[in-house]
Amino acid sequence: MSLQSCAELIRRADPDRFRAAMAAPPAARAVLFPIFAFNVEVARAPWVTAEPMIAEMRLQWWRDVLEEIAGGGPVRRHEVADVLAPVLDAEGVRLLDTLIAARRRDIEAQPFEDEAAFADYIEATSGNLLWAAARALGATGGEAAVRGPAWAAGLANWFLAIPELEARGTRPLPDGRPEAVRALAETGLSRLSVPPPPPEARPALLATWRARPLLRQVCRDPGRVAAGRLGQSEFRRRIGLMSRAVFGR
Repeated sequence: MSLQSCAELIRRADPDRFRAAMAAPPAARAVLFPIFAFNVEVARAPWVTAEPMIAEMRLQWWRDVLEEIAGGGPVRRHEVADVLAPVLDAEGVRLLDTLIAARRRDIEAQPFEDEAAFADYIEATSGNLLWAAARALGATGGEAAVRGPAWAAGLANWFLAIPELEARGTRPLPDGRPEAVRALAETGLSRLSVPPPPPEARPALLATWRARPLLRQVCRDPGRVAAGRLGQSEFRRRIGLMSRAVFGR
C-alpha cells in the first residue's frame, strides 16, 4: 500500500517522473517510486506554507527520517519513509540529505550569487536524486554518465518552472538575459554528451527523456522560458519516452 501511495503522490505532483517510472521494469519501480516520492515531499516543503519556520521544520523532519534510516534502527511510520528505508544505504542517505540542504535555498528565496552557485544547486538536487536512484538500482560506477543527463534534466525542469517562480517574486536565474539563458541551455546539452551509463542506471535515467528537446528549444529561442512557451505536445512526449525505454537512447 505504501508503494501505491508513493506512485499516486508522484502521479499527481510530478507526472513526468511518474511516466518515466512506469516505463521502467516493474522491479525498478519499487526503487524509483520511494525515491521520487521523497523528492516530491522535500521539493514542495518550501512552497506549501508562507512561514519559513514551518518549512524548515518540514525539511528537518525528512532529515531526521534519513538519520534514522542511516542508524539502522526503527524509522518513523510514513507512507514514503516505510518504503524508502529498505532501498537506501549510507551513501544514498548522504546524497538525499545533501539534496534537502540545497532545498533550504527555496525557503530563503534568495537569488543565486552567480552561475557556479546555480550549477551547484542543480547538481545537489537533480544530480543527487538520480545518482541516488541509480545506486539504489545497483549501479556501482558510471557516476559522471548519470550526473551529466541528470543535471541537464534538472536545468530543463527549472526552465519550465521559471514563470511560476517569477510569479512568486523570486529571481530564479543568476542572469536572465537571453544570451545567458541560451548559454545555460548549451551547457545543459553539452552535459548530455557522456559515455553510456551502466545498465543498472538506465531505469533512473528515463526521467531525463525530455531534457534534450526542451534545451534545444531554449537554444533556438531563449524568450520561450520567461514567456512560459516551453514544452512539447503530448504525442512527442509519449514518443520520446517510448523511444528511450525501448531503445535505451
